[in-house]
Amino acid sequence: MGSRVQAASRCRDSGPAFGEVSPEVIEAVLVRLATENERHLSELPEGAGCFKEAQIVEFVFLLSEKWRLDQAVRYQAVELLERFLIKQVEQISKASGKSTKAREQGGGSSRSSLEDQICNTFVLRLVSCVQLASKLSLHYNRVNSDTALKFLQSLKYSYTKQELLESELAVLKTLHFQVNVSTPLAYVELLLEVLGYNGCLLPTKPLHQMCIQLLDFSYLARDAIYDTLLKIAVENSTPSNLQVAKFLTVKEDFMLLAVGIISTSMFVLNPGYWQQQAAAHPCGQRDDPPPWKATVAIAEACPAHVMWKHSPCRTVFYY
Repeated sequence: MGSRVQAASRCRDSGPAFGEVSPEVIEAVLVRLATENERHLSELPEGAGCFKEAQIVEFVFLLSEKWRLDQAVRYQAVELLERFLIKQVEQISKASGKSTKAREQGGGSSRSSLEDQICNTFVLRLVSCVQLASKLSLHYNRVNSDTALKFLQSLKYSYTKQELLESELAVLKTLHFQVNVSTPLAYVELLLEVLGYNGCLLPTKPLHQMCIQLLDFSYLARDAIYDTLLKIAVENSTPSNLQVAKFLTVKEDFMLLAVGIISTSMFVLNPGYWQQQAAAHPCGQRDDPPPWKATVAIAEACPAHVMWKHSPCRTVFYY
């Protein structure tokens, strides 16, 4: 019995251990993440970010919380779900031309069939994405089929274990099994490691905890934050369609998001330091660095941070 308790204690997550990695490893990982981020931005699909609506993100976050999953899992699940749904939309777009020909020949509409399939299986696919994300975090809890089915049954769905397995496989095949991608949390934790190595004055652990809270918030209030950031950047309360389209790379830039999250966290934990910076670098000027603008955008939206904690949706998960 004692050995089991000790084993459980060793497996319990105490958060990341900063300051344990050599400078060479930090540099190598930083280069890899920067390269991955640049590639991600250069290959952005047209609909990037459209499936990160607050209600979808909240559903994933609350489900991850209910199952006591690691913080990284919730972000991984959101990113997996969005990439999967974008691929599904691309399939619908390709099917449009075929459905036109089919109607001319008296056949059915493949586009309509795909749209119905996405709507009817949305919750199932969301659960599958959370399951897959939990399996990528090997040293944390994994969501097994029984747990997932029990949750789906509580929502009055009557899926079988076979259908659940087929759903996971459908997500994997659609994404060509490329599911282990970096999330903004990886960028945040790496940059915190860099800050610690360079002698950051703030303790890393409370800074990391604040970053987690603000990263959650940035996902939940994504539209409000980036709308504010765009207006600050273009100095116009009504940006043009072209400006909105060009801004997509900013919204999907994980490195920029990580810098904004850390900057805002430092502002919250040590406002005196940032008051000095504000005096030296007034906000709203064209030469303001993007991370400072990101900090302003997140800080301006922060009053809404507590809203999701009191959301009615929580009753679906805690009944």
